[in-house]
Amino acid sequence: MSWLFSPFMIPMAGIVMVVIIVAIVSMRKTRSRELDAHLDLRTKEMEHERKMKELEIDKLKLEIEKSRMSKNA
Repeated sequence: MSWLFSPFMIPMAGIVMVVIIVAIVSMRKTRSRELDAHLDLRTKEMEHERKMKELEIDKLKLEIEKSRMSKNA
């Protein structure tokens, strides 16, 4: 029990506390960056899907136009 009250325990406890606080802040920043990256990827994926749907619609419009032209000719 004498080691608990040794003069080195208070400085050691302070150092450990600072290390724990730095680790928590670092983990929180890392998680925030990870979430931002996922959000960015999801946004890009949704934009890509929208563009692909637009291209598909344009393709179908061209096919309809071609079929009308061939029927009229």
